[in-house]
Amino acid sequence: MHRFFANKDQLMENEILITGKDVKHIKDVLRLNPKDKIEVAIEGYIYICEIISLKKDKILTGIIEKYKGSNESPIHIVLYQGLAKGNKMDTIIQKCTEIGVKDFYPVALKRSVVKVNDIKREQNKVERWNTIAEEAAKQSKRDILPKVNKILSFPEMIEVLKGEKNIVVPYEEEKNNFIKGNLKLDGNKIHLIIGPEGGFEAEEIEALKAIGANIVTLGPRILRTETAGAVAATILLYEFGDLGVI
Repeated sequence: MHRFFANKDQLMENEILITGKDVKHIKDVLRLNPKDKIEVAIEGYIYICEIISLKKDKILTGIIEKYKGSNESPIHIVLYQGLAKGNKMDTIIQKCTEIGVKDFYPVALKRSVVKVNDIKREQNKVERWNTIAEEAAKQSKRDILPKVNKILSFPEMIEVLKGEKNIVVPYEEEKNNFIKGNLKLDGNKIHLIIGPEGGFEAEEIEALKAIGANIVTLGPRILRTETAGAVAATILLYEFGDLGVI
């Protein structure tokens, strides 16, 4: 069954109203009809629904079954991704959503090639990235919809992270501190910070150390920024979450 996401205000006693861009997708792309079934995820719960009626701007579905989703990891990874050029950010958000990352913050670091100075352009980028996250969440059968938040500057990211625990920063200059066997979690939320194409400046690493970040290595090979986040998230979910569970 195809999975869609909805807000709580679309949920009625025994029905769910589908609106927005999903209407066109259901009608014109999937060509579903009344009595066809779909899955609708709302705040971690999965509703098996049967289509009742299809109109131009809305689709009414009837709830057949409801259950708590089981596809989310117990570990809540927040990815702070240094802005990358071209379509690399699209790939990072898509793949990390599939893996299980729950929140994203694009971050403008000193060595970021991409510079976002126009507020409207910034908003358009974030909207596109949220669309990419939604499509990846549907495909991978996520129970919740990850959110791509507004682009942060490095000082803004430091303010967000102050007082937080489990801050993990893969850094190519670190040689000895591996995630496996060295990282001890306090709680279930991990803040994962990945540098841009040019990596981190030394002063950025020092600022992260000052707020208690764990500077780690991902191994002897240097990974591209579009690879590092997915690899680090996979390691963290394997070590502390639900990847590799038999």
